[in-house]
Amino acid sequence: MRLASDSEVAQIDSSRSVELRSGSKGEGCGEAKLLTSRVLALVALALTPALAIQGYNEYALRADRDEAVRADALATARVVSGDLDQLSESVRQTLDIVAETPAVRQRDPQACTEYLQRIIDKLPQVILLAVTEPNGSLLCNSLGSAPGAYSVSDRDYHQRALAAGEFAMGGFARGVATERESVHFAQPLRDDDARPVGVLVASIDLSWLSERLRHLVPQKSTSLTLTDRNGVVLVRRPDQEVWVGRPLPPERLARLARDQDAARTVTGLDGRERVVGVVHPKGVLEGLTVVVGRDRALAFADVDAATHRGIVLILIGAALSVAGALVGGRAFIRWPLDRLLRTVAAWRAGDLRARTGIAGHSEFGQLGEAFDAMAKSVQASQDDLRAELARSRSLQDQQTTMLHELNHRVKNTLATVQALARQSRGGEEDVAQFEARLLALSKTHDLLTRDDWSGASLREVLESELGPYRSSVDQVVLVGPPVILAPRYVLAIGMLAHEMTTNAAKYGALSVPSGQVSIVWSVAMRSDSGKRLYLTWQERAGPHVSPPRRQGFGTRLITGAIKRELDGEIDIEFCASGVRLHLDVPIEQAAPGVVAVQSLDRTG
Repeated sequence: MRLASDSEVAQIDSSRSVELRSGSKGEGCGEAKLLTSRVLALVALALTPALAIQGYNEYALRADRDEAVRADALATARVVSGDLDQLSESVRQTLDIVAETPAVRQRDPQACTEYLQRIIDKLPQVILLAVTEPNGSLLCNSLGSAPGAYSVSDRDYHQRALAAGEFAMGGFARGVATERESVHFAQPLRDDDARPVGVLVASIDLSWLSERLRHLVPQKSTSLTLTDRNGVVLVRRPDQEVWVGRPLPPERLARLARDQDAARTVTGLDGRERVVGVVHPKGVLEGLTVVVGRDRALAFADVDAATHRGIVLILIGAALSVAGALVGGRAFIRWPLDRLLRTVAAWRAGDLRARTGIAGHSEFGQLGEAFDAMAKSVQASQDDLRAELARSRSLQDQQTTMLHELNHRVKNTLATVQALARQSRGGEEDVAQFEARLLALSKTHDLLTRDDWSGASLREVLESELGPYRSSVDQVVLVGPPVILAPRYVLAIGMLAHEMTTNAAKYGALSVPSGQVSIVWSVAMRSDSGKRLYLTWQERAGPHVSPPRRQGFGTRLITGAIKRELDGEIDIEFCASGVRLHLDVPIEQAAPGVVAVQSLDRTG
């Protein structure tokens, strides 16, 4: 059976929509449209005064709100400017006091450093105090940097302080010593003859400055932007981390330069329309620009809500007027006709669930029932086609997944067989080992095939290898909770069990009747790597064990399988009392709920 494609389903929908459109036309449409036009003309005439009043109120309300928001934004910008004036004045007074201390005036690097380190803790707004030579070379600072460790001769605050001979403020900078985003204030130092002998510098952390100004613009919808004389952002709330240190676009910078103590509506840095107030501080802060923006949408939210309420009320009035006119005129024709037309429009848009809801013995009732029956039939056919397409796609996806999984498993198995074959090119003993390993691999595959490659029990994997060597109840001891392993774990741990069992049967605990092999495992959760399987293989009471002179192929095989396939850890100890193996691998569940830790059981 051939399944219809999406395009064929769409063509069917389109053709049936055409049929529905043609069926929705009738002799009553022209008369209904004429009735509707007359009713709408009457309603429009009645609503004209209400619309005029609503428009005037809207204009007046928005004009008043716009003026209030502009005034608020400008006032807030002035408050921020005043706060910055206070900050700069407090820094200036602090530097005046520091400049008069003997440790600074005597220009002794060690005494100066110790003094600056003592007072820096009392100045939370300052992250660095430093004294520099007239040429910009460092004399001392609060970090204890060596004299001459760096130079600030190229910094604008240093140049402005020396050139003007007075307290000056710089622009955005990343501190040479602190490597933090900051702004600097500088005070020239003079000797008794008023000659410049250096510059005293205070560095203000811009993150601290942003937090200081936060209380002035507490609303999340209000933005604050502070830029230096080069247009580089010093403070930006919100998004301080995104914008600090970045220059404003040239066109925005030019527009801000033209605005002096003014407010206007612009598109903000975040793309939202804002009413902004712009202030350019004077004095030491000259060159800075303070911009406070109020989100226009939020500022006008109540005005917009009032507008919406007015529109809704007008629409309700119009709807009531239309309903009254229709009920008084053509109530028994317009209502069923509207239901039919709306339902047909919904079908045309693809919503075949829409129904007319009209029934009865009248002409409109019979027509409505016929329309609804037709839509139900079309919808059922369309649903059947889409369900069949979905089932087809699901089967294709399952087939593709199974092919990929089979390809992966065959490649892994062939790689293992190739590795075994390369190590079995010797005599009959190598061939026997090769056959034994292939048999072990086959037994492991049998366990997986039994459950359609969904996984196998760890205990079954161990029993399949150790069972034949059990000569007494206690010779083989298995202790651990039920654990179902995923296929790749079954293959790797099955190969490990085979190699360890073969070695124990030839040279270890299983080679003598008194020997014992104990295997203990557990499942635990590790915070850094999730759920893990821990397994210990311990041989006792067997022949004396000596460490091998070289690592054999079997050891390399299981070590590579555990580390490469399972991303786990394996440790083999050749103790005199018996071989001990420790295994630690991240666990991968074969199916939900199959990995569990219960009371330890013991079988032998």
